[in-house]
Amino acid sequence: MKSASLSLSLATLALSLAACATSKLDMSTTAPSPDRRVGLRAGQWNAAEASWNLRVVSKTRPSEKFAGVTNSDLSFSGNYAIQGNYNGYQVWDISNPKKPMLKIGYLCPASQSDVSVYKNLLFVSGEGTSGRLDCGTQGVHDSVSTDRLRGIRIFDISDIANPKYIGNVQTCRGSHTHTVVEDPNDKDNVYIYVSGSAGVRSPNELSGCSKLAPDQDPNSALFRIEVIKVPLAHPEMASIVSSPRIFNDLTEAATHAEMPQDIAAATTAAAEARAKGGFTATVRGMEYVLWPGLIQPLLDSIVKARQGTGAPTSADSAALRGAIQGIVDAIVGGPPPGTKNGVRPGPTQCHDITVYPAIGLAGGACGGYGLLLDIHDVAHPKRIGAVADSNFSYWHSATFNNDGTKLLFSDEWGGGGQPKCRATDKPEWGADAIFTLARDTMTFRSYYKMMAPQTPFENCVAHNGSLIPIPGRDIMVQAWYQGGISVFDWTDPAHPKEIAYFDRGPMDSTKMVGAGSWSAYWYNGYIMSSEIARGLDIFALQPSGFISQNEIDAAKLVHFDFLNVQDQPKLVWPASFMVARAYLDQLARSNGLAPDKVLAARTALARAEKLAGQPRRDALTQLVMQLNGDASGTTAQLSIAGTGVAGAADQAKVRLLAAAVMDLANAER
Repeated sequence: MKSASLSLSLATLALSLAACATSKLDMSTTAPSPDRRVGLRAGQWNAAEASWNLRVVSKTRPSEKFAGVTNSDLSFSGNYAIQGNYNGYQVWDISNPKKPMLKIGYLCPASQSDVSVYKNLLFVSGEGTSGRLDCGTQGVHDSVSTDRLRGIRIFDISDIANPKYIGNVQTCRGSHTHTVVEDPNDKDNVYIYVSGSAGVRSPNELSGCSKLAPDQDPNSALFRIEVIKVPLAHPEMASIVSSPRIFNDLTEAATHAEMPQDIAAATTAAAEARAKGGFTATVRGMEYVLWPGLIQPLLDSIVKARQGTGAPTSADSAALRGAIQGIVDAIVGGPPPGTKNGVRPGPTQCHDITVYPAIGLAGGACGGYGLLLDIHDVAHPKRIGAVADSNFSYWHSATFNNDGTKLLFSDEWGGGGQPKCRATDKPEWGADAIFTLARDTMTFRSYYKMMAPQTPFENCVAHNGSLIPIPGRDIMVQAWYQGGISVFDWTDPAHPKEIAYFDRGPMDSTKMVGAGSWSAYWYNGYIMSSEIARGLDIFALQPSGFISQNEIDAAKLVHFDFLNVQDQPKLVWPASFMVARAYLDQLARSNGLAPDKVLAARTALARAEKLAGQPRRDALTQLVMQLNGDASGTTAQLSIAGTGVAGAADQAKVRLLAAAVMDLANAER
């Protein structure tokens, strides 16, 4: 019988050998100090870079028609990454992650071209006023036009190099984002939840659109989302089937003010814009510079109304200047429809919805609230919970953990175009909020924010991310615009911890130029990042003191045929020795199981792996018996290596290990 001290010595030797084999890797659990992300050199293509526990696999620049235009979200199909862009979308062949190749760049301008796939179908959002039904690049210059597209475009990508534009569904507020939803009980259709955040279009452009409060018009386009049903046999017949009012009875949630330096900067920028003939408007007490994409169609409409031709005159500009505050008030600035006795209503739309069909729930990030939706009836989602937080400015996106016991919401303070990761910015602002989830109750646990101070010239705030499929843990990768990407562990919801990162210096060291990671998602073994100004980045997660090679190998076992992160799939791991070893590494790291028992289990796994058939099954079953004894806190009658010591500090994790070993045993039948 081996003594405990001998077992400990063997375990120490094994760890030492592993460390020697990976001596070039950082196996510590202490982040580099000072933070490598601080003070990086600026530049578009030659910016300095900093990484920790991530390896850059490739950096691919945008293709010609999309260079200089904002890259947006990502979706995946087979060996392809589909990257939205305000000019349309690009399809990248990522079968060789070291050298992605452009398969096709589909020119079809519209903001913001949020993309999703379902088998042979591609869906693309359009919200801006310049998007055209015919995908033309000339824009739409009339305030009311039959040429305008605001809603969902549908493409057949059976031949992904030659996509066919087969239809669209128009909506009253367009589609800022959308979410594909699979109904487990309906195999003939797929559904889309549409979130439109723009103003309501004229009923002269799309019949039935109304911006009145629901109590004045029960068909109001406000305070609702749209549900589109797409018949898979005839996707060109897609249509809106319901408009659930998931915001009913919510009142405006409290939120924080802007930082004093931001108020001062906005005031200065507005004054400079007015001096140069620009247009400004006041929203919630702050004066903002209005973007040309809003102003130009309005000026064109004034010209057309007076039956003029050519460029707008100074009189046209003056007319618009007198009316612009009222126009902005009608969209976002003034008391919204539904205000009663000075009490303002809650949000009128969601920014993004993440659905988790396996558990029948969805998380809605909806302006001033985080919503919990019941989606068992996919066509008719219902709100069953709502949370608000005065530290949040704009609830942006949501992520469930794999077992559905936690829900993370992100806050896009500053709208994605402002520097909100400066040393002076509060860590609770522009961060993630992590909640535990029990039935319809969300309980706040903590905030998480990428904490490397960024410069005033880097737009930075929490944005899109996804789970990394490491069994037994909640690990997430997330984009932070010019704050780069951050990988963090939120298994303990009260104490999330960063475990890897990548960052570049700002685009410009003298002024704000928008860039950075819009989305960072795990897909079939790699992290894919849509870089707003620089293209497509691909990263590999490196083993470290936080994540072992076995855990990374186990994550790579999860394979998707296609993936839309906001249609969150249930992660399931196949029977594999790598999965069992991943659990063992976690138990060793946390001291959840005594070192001699960890070593004994490793030895038993190695021995069983060399066997086959019934002998392997017998060896694995023997190990399961020992692990179940450890998990139950009783001494097993049959012990591995003769230790016979009862109990484990992390019994739940030992049960997961035992289940993984039993899966291996059953695979031998």
